[in-house]
Amino acid sequence: MTSHTIPAAWAHLPFFTTDWPTIEAALAGDPRQILPPDEQRFAALDHTAPADTRVVILGQDPYPTPGHAHGLAFSVEPDVRPLPRSLNNIYKELEADVNVTRPNGDLRGWAKQGVMLLNTALSVPAGEADGHKRLGWATLVHQILAECSKRPTAFVLWGNTAQKLEKFITGDGHLVVKSAHPSPLSARRGFFGSHPFSNVNDWLTQKGHTPIDWSQ
Repeated sequence: MTSHTIPAAWAHLPFFTTDWPTIEAALAGDPRQILPPDEQRFAALDHTAPADTRVVILGQDPYPTPGHAHGLAFSVEPDVRPLPRSLNNIYKELEADVNVTRPNGDLRGWAKQGVMLLNTALSVPAGEADGHKRLGWATLVHQILAECSKRPTAFVLWGNTAQKLEKFITGDGHLVVKSAHPSPLSARRGFFGSHPFSNVNDWLTQKGHTPIDWSQ
């Protein structure tokens, strides 16, 4: 994929006509290092087409540490050590919930099974968390949630930022899993013990769908 290629399966969203040209120009004119790299900007959409999306896990903005973010919420490149603290807490809950341990922080295996790992901003200046919070990405996220709402989907909303977007989930038949964010600041206030992974798989199984192999 060349820089900023619009993912074909999502190109019908109005955002790419009405909002993306302005954001693309702003990114191109920003002298700071922008993460993730250009070619990974839409990785979450590249990996998971609308028809294949069974689960949506909402993050916030990409990791601001160079070498960490690669376009999927919470995921990092496989050689990153130590793991970001939120991801480390996700893995603690994963092991406690479904007895799964993972060898690294690369979650692309989840994405290939239909888990959309979507950040609420798709770019961040290096070292400046929330630096692109108001750049205009919200419109895209709202449209993705509406698109995914066209069929029964499991939505995992960790923390207030994600839960404020619940109003963009429309229609019936969805599973909505809500808890505190896995951040070290809040994980002990309701994230640990929330069983998100087993809840999602129980729901998928009840629908007659293959559960997610969280070890992949």
